[in-house]
Amino acid sequence: MQKLFILILSLTVLLCLETKAQHTEDQTKSGLSFIGVGDMMLGTHFPSPKYLPPNNDPWPLIKEVQPVFAEADIVFGNLEGAFLDEGKVFKRCKDTTKCYAFKTPTSYAPVLKKVGFNLINLANNHMRDFGPAGLQKTTHLLDSLELPYAGLIDKPWDILEYQGRKIGLCGFAPNTGTVQIGDIPNAIRIVKELKDKCDYVVVSFHGGAEGKKHQHVTRETEMFYGENRGNVYEFAHTLIDAGADLIFGHGPHVPRSIEIYKDRFIAYSLGNFCTYSRFNLSGANGLTPIVQIWTDADGSFIKGKIHAFHQVKGAGTFPDPSNQVIYKIKDLTRIDFPELNNRLIIDNDGDFYMPFEKAIPSMGLMSYSKNKITTPISIQKVKAYSLEEKLSSKKKKRRRK
Repeated sequence: MQKLFILILSLTVLLCLETKAQHTEDQTKSGLSFIGVGDMMLGTHFPSPKYLPPNNDPWPLIKEVQPVFAEADIVFGNLEGAFLDEGKVFKRCKDTTKCYAFKTPTSYAPVLKKVGFNLINLANNHMRDFGPAGLQKTTHLLDSLELPYAGLIDKPWDILEYQGRKIGLCGFAPNTGTVQIGDIPNAIRIVKELKDKCDYVVVSFHGGAEGKKHQHVTRETEMFYGENRGNVYEFAHTLIDAGADLIFGHGPHVPRSIEIYKDRFIAYSLGNFCTYSRFNLSGANGLTPIVQIWTDADGSFIKGKIHAFHQVKGAGTFPDPSNQVIYKIKDLTRIDFPELNNRLIIDNDGDFYMPFEKAIPSMGLMSYSKNKITTPISIQKVKAYSLEEKLSSKKKKRRRK
């Protein structure tokens, strides 16, 4: 009977593991997988064509990410700068030879579709570098590629239809011509409107101070170069309260921490994804997280993975075998969100989950063959021996010998 008891106990443990795996698998099948990346600028011929990639071909810059993108249903990115061949700079520059204004050849636009993007944010500080001409050409190209985009005053949101489900995207930034990150009531209105129309709502924001000195989420309003870059913590929480399912942040040009709030995922900065030339790629600026999120059917977080990439100056975006960006985000999250310590688990391979947040539903005791095992009416008690009884038994055996 003791062996039967051990067998039943072992089967019960195996069942719990099997049930948990099956539950996660069922959730993953019914939900969607999302990938988010940060800033991308595939080259600019302003102020000189020397800032374009070799052979005027952007594909080698990002081709290494295509297998990872292919694993997800929805792929999001932030487009920094306009697609335009000819046009005058609209941005104010004291010295045009040193001006950070981005004008990417129109022939580069199809690469976004080719690599796997299907949601694009235009709410950022470089989208109007070449004024109405650059903006008009960019939106025309994205429309022709059937790539949904959002974040402009005249197009605050867009909807992607995917496998019978609707995914809404809205974008926010503190810059002219964009939907303002500081106008919280308007942001809430947009999210609620999308929630009524869509199965999932994805929020993109370009906010927070820039650079290596600003890697932490302060939970306060961030000022940079005299500009109010928003309180990204308050902004993200408020929009999840309003109905958002995923929030992808960018703008600081460095990775920041991640958070799970009310069962919804937040990335506070996805850093630089593919920014050819004219960008500082030293240290944290060159770390490139590709964050993948698996959701339930209602948009709630199941699990995630940080795919570790980095940028090689002059060459593009490549896998990082040292996993630097994983350790960076892991450390930042531990410091910025101590309330999630021991709850949000991020392992050294980039997988992250919250294993203790949801109860696993019972499905009955099952064997490997999926046949139910009948629970015995009664289990014979196993006699428990005390230490004294065991010693006494050993002494009797010695006497017999």
